[in-house]
Amino acid sequence: MYLEQGIIEKVPLFKENEKKELFLSIVGALSLRVISLRKAAELLELNEKSLLEMLESVGVSYSYLQKDDISIERNW
Repeated sequence: MYLEQGIIEKVPLFKENEKKELFLSIVGALSLRVISLRKAAELLELNEKSLLEMLESVGVSYSYLQKDDISIERNW
């Protein structure tokens, strides 16, 4: 529990621990492509642009594209 609390306290974006926990869960779900950006923003009561800015501010990159799509675009 101490480790988890230490991690949660490091999330700088929210004041309430419940919201911090939700954010961490959503980052994991986005990484696994379990939820969409739209759904993630809805769960956090944000718009998609704000969520993308928050993700970027903590060093999490999110792309609508799959890895194969990104390489195709780069070689376009």
